[in-house]
Amino acid sequence: MLNITITESAEKYLAGLLSKQDCEGIGIRMFVTDPGTPKAETCIAYCRPGEVQESDEVMELASFKAFFEQRSLPFLDDAKVDYADDKFGGQLTIRAPNSRMPQINDGSPLEDKINYLLYNEINPGLAAHGGMITLEEIVDDVAVLRFGGGCQGCGMVDVTLKEGVEKTMLEKIPELKGVRDVTDHSDRSQAYI
Repeated sequence: MLNITITESAEKYLAGLLSKQDCEGIGIRMFVTDPGTPKAETCIAYCRPGEVQESDEVMELASFKAFFEQRSLPFLDDAKVDYADDKFGGQLTIRAPNSRMPQINDGSPLEDKINYLLYNEINPGLAAHGGMITLEEIVDDVAVLRFGGGCQGCGMVDVTLKEGVEKTMLEKIPELKGVRDVTDHSDRSQAYI
């Protein structure tokens, strides 16, 4: 069940935009880019007939249909789309409190678990040295990581990776098989050590 609110004023505003598109059956699609990270952005886009994904969740509104990307649903929980008139004409606002850090459970995707651990437990410790780690991709249940800031080029990066990051991640995420660093550590211009 969708726990997403599109207010009456937002529906009216969006319906007005859709009516200008000269496309029968056009709706909106809501999704989150870079979900589960500090860079997460909640987006609304036009969704023309034929662009709907089979896995999309659908919300039937009075004026149009809203489609929600399956992958984004945990990050859109408790989201609210609203529209308010102001002296400049008005503003559409999207509030998605779980877009950056969703509630994680045993059934959450591996990517979400890794990002949650990186941004809530690992990166705060590295921040004292000006460092941070991001998830690049997951290959065969191995997290491919990129070190940045003070961690890039640091002489202690191997110890940090093996004794800190990998140990913590394997302990807290049992389905993870390992971690791998893809950072070019030859650039030592911002290295902590």
